[in-house]
Amino acid sequence: MNLFRASLFCFILANVGRIVAMDDGWKSATATFTREANGSITTGTLLLTFHSQSRTEGACGYGDLHRATYGRYSTALSTGLFNRGSTCGACFELRCVDHILWCQQGSPSIIVTATDFCPPNYGLPNEYGGWCNYPREHFEMSEAAFAEIAEKRADIVPVQYRRVKCIRNGGIRFTVSGSSHFFQVLISNVGLDGEIIAVKVKGSKTGWIPMGRNWGQNWQCNSYLSGQPLSFEVTISSAKTLTSYSVTPPHWQFGVTFEGKQF
Repeated sequence: MNLFRASLFCFILANVGRIVAMDDGWKSATATFTREANGSITTGTLLLTFHSQSRTEGACGYGDLHRATYGRYSTALSTGLFNRGSTCGACFELRCVDHILWCQQGSPSIIVTATDFCPPNYGLPNEYGGWCNYPREHFEMSEAAFAEIAEKRADIVPVQYRRVKCIRNGGIRFTVSGSSHFFQVLISNVGLDGEIIAVKVKGSKTGWIPMGRNWGQNWQCNSYLSGQPLSFEVTISSAKTLTSYSVTPPHWQFGVTFEGKQF
């Protein structure tokens, strides 16, 4: 009987530990905000100086974040979180913690999308202005999003964050650009992980062509694809793959956005 009770007690302890481990997904970071006229980040103008386009389109390439459906619920990430652009499109739940003056009452949480890069400033200390210095984990949010979790008078607040699944309206969006022998596509509005790890494109006259990441969520290949409908295969970080067939008409044009399926 004692052996049975001991076994039962060990079983309960093991399962309680497993439940705690599954629920303990919060990590510590800090957050600030960038000011815009309407309280949101509209064009993603935080920088990535190694690519000239990123100064106007943001380090993820999304451009106008309202048109890209991210709008006020967007954030730039420090180097430790940005991961050379592969985290673009991922969703995070944030809440302000451990600051009685600046955190909103009850520590409400919000969900934001990674849309830009917060560059380091190694001329300033990590705790005083160099908030995005590596290896710090920091979020530079839109003003409107920041105001939902903390007082805007605060310069910087401690937060907890965790990755969550992205919920998107409509299908994945493919904005095509390039030239006759250089094809590029910006992929946005991705559900579930939000984070893309591989892309393939197929024309009606080609097989499946792997694409490489150019920058952010811009993917490229050196192929002639004009004059044929295009299909796309998108793989996200959880290894799920979704194929959208004939996303474009045969005579598509550069600069146009097309919509495929959704995870």
